[in-house]
Amino acid sequence: MIDFKQIISSTHRYNFHSHTQFCDGRDTLEAIATAAADAGFLHLGFTPHSPIPVESPCNMTAESVAEYRTELQRVGQKLAGRCRLYCGMEIDYLGSQWGPATPYFTDMGLDYSIGSVHFIPAQGGEYVDIDGRFEHFRQRMDEHFHRDIRYVVEAYYAQSQQMLSDGGFDILGHFDKIGHNASLYRPGIEDEGWYQDLIDHYIKQIEASGVVVEINTKAYGEHGRFFPHTRYWARLVEAGVPLMVNSDAHYADRVEASRQQAFDILNKIKHGE
Repeated sequence: MIDFKQIISSTHRYNFHSHTQFCDGRDTLEAIATAAADAGFLHLGFTPHSPIPVESPCNMTAESVAEYRTELQRVGQKLAGRCRLYCGMEIDYLGSQWGPATPYFTDMGLDYSIGSVHFIPAQGGEYVDIDGRFEHFRQRMDEHFHRDIRYVVEAYYAQSQQMLSDGGFDILGHFDKIGHNASLYRPGIEDEGWYQDLIDHYIKQIEASGVVVEINTKAYGEHGRFFPHTRYWARLVEAGVPLMVNSDAHYADRVEASRQQAFDILNKIKHGE
């Protein structure tokens, strides 16, 4: 079992969220691992988007899991002594029937897993991807959700809360990711009382769970935003929630992307600045 708390308290030279050719990453596993080792990283975890029982161009197939493990072992041996590689997976939660706690994943022998919500059930029951670029999100709002943004947000946090209750994962991924697209769809939505109530309830659940929470830096360069939003960091720090800074890299040259900016903000919070 990986001692994440020890790692994140002793070094910044880690990243436990990255994607390669085995899902929607844009570089090979070896290219990203080599870039991380060249940059002085001591720990690098790979987290392909898990197989799921619905159609998705972003998720790995069940048939590619064995190849992923074999390739990671090969590259890990090649980089031994420079950077330690870990076999992880970002597991999509589609309800209690499919998520990090289901036997398919718990029996897989992963080093660790990230629990994330990218899909929610539409009013008709079908699971729909609400992640990704805003133009796709806006189209899905028209086609699947009857333009009901409050339904989408409430369904996202309901899924997230149930995933946290079910457990089975080590790291909670980008827990307020819906806030970005929702804010573009309806500016100011994150400041509305009902939205804040949802976040407050979820953060209380997170604080009680003891789970490691990632600060995801992927969107900062393009959108100036971290997940979770910086407005929640002080509360998480004060509650003693273990915070891990991950770049969610899909390209070899983005393994380090915006991580230092996140560490700088965290350092100021911890010192009361």
